Amino acid sequence: MAFAPVTPDASAETATGQNYRPALVTLAILYFMMGFITCMNDTLVPFFKDSFELTYAQSALVQFYFFLTYGIMSIPAGVLVSKFGFKKGMVAGFAVAAFGATLFFPASLWHEYYLFLAALFVLAIGIVLLQVAANPYITLLGPAKTASSRFNLIQAVGSLGTTVAPVFGSMYILSNAGELAGSSEPVRLPYLGLAALLVVIALVVSRLKLPVPVVQAASDGGKPLFGFRNLRFGVVALFCYVGAEVAVGSFLANYIVDVSSTSLNEAGTMVALYWGSMFVGRFIGAAILKTVKASTVLCVAATAAILLIIISISSTGPVAVWTMIAVGLFNSIMFATIFSLSVAGLESYATRASGWLSTAIVGGSAISFGQGWLIDHYNWQIAFMLPLLCYVFILFFGLNGYRTK
Repeated sequence: MAFAPVTPDASAETATGQNYRPALVTLAILYFMMGFITCMNDTLVPFFKDSFELTYAQSALVQFYFFLTYGIMSIPAGVLVSKFGFKKGMVAGFAVAAFGATLFFPASLWHEYYLFLAALFVLAIGIVLLQVAANPYITLLGPAKTASSRFNLIQAVGSLGTTVAPVFGSMYILSNAGELAGSSEPVRLPYLGLAALLVVIALVVSRLKLPVPVVQAASDGGKPLFGFRNLRFGVVALFCYVGAEVAVGSFLANYIVDVSSTSLNEAGTMVALYWGSMFVGRFIGAAILKTVKASTVLCVAATAAILLIIISISSTGPVAVWTMIAVGLFNSIMFATIFSLSVAGLESYATRASGWLSTAIVGGSAISFGQGWLIDHYNWQIAFMLPLLCYVFILFFGLNGYRTK
């Protein structure tokens, strides 16, 4: 089980008189760094493909091992966070991520791909700890009725990190790739700098006095966790969403190069627009979700993503490029919306369910690797059928799968 039983209901409030500001700033920094680190992988995929002369499937191992960590570590991380608390979980997450980033240094000296994959796995353990600690903390940090709004707004800050990362990666990694062909030196200093920053953040957070939520323990009532229909379909929907989002982002730079007259460095910068549209979309979505049913918004977003992919793979040049980039705008509200619909009505089961939903993030591993294999053996059109099918299932979830009966 991911967490100790915690009920994110109206009675779940922070202790009286505690200041929310340090917690909100900490969560903003946390989500920015999670977004930044995760989307740096979109730079590493094309960089390692050229540097180590890999196939698309082999380069997709970057995402495979990174997101595989969610499948392995989410539930153990939940146990640790429930035992030691949210703050210590966050500090541990930053520290482990810093260690993983530091491992890029020896990996770059030996120029071995498997060492980078091992470093990414360790780095991802830190990100899992951060996510598992942050998600329930957000829901408990204030009134339950505004939890979804807080979730979307904090995720918007994370989207800022995902927007900055491809630009940073293009400037400091991809721009030097041609001059240092067959070398992994371009990743050395950026990841050492990232490690140093994460250590500083861990030290600062360890000294902050963060609000401690007052939570209500609740019994299971004897009902099995997966007795809830919306949770069963929600886990699959979240698996599909993260898989589709990561798969599109991972190969977007190479796709842009192949369908248009664009250099890899320029294409890497354009990937920032894919993630940047999610940053904008989450603010728009937070406003829309105040008046429109979450399931309806999810259906519209999934339908738009399906149509955009179909148009893109049926075209070439600017149309193919910009329609695929626009998928990011409709991705923006999907994670938080699927998550909230999946735990609706679960009450005392909600926090443990969030552990399984975090585990479903392993979709980023499976779908991206599958798409890389399809690119190697077929073409872009067939390969993009895989994320398209993921959006079809998300559409089903928004139409029917979210219903409790």
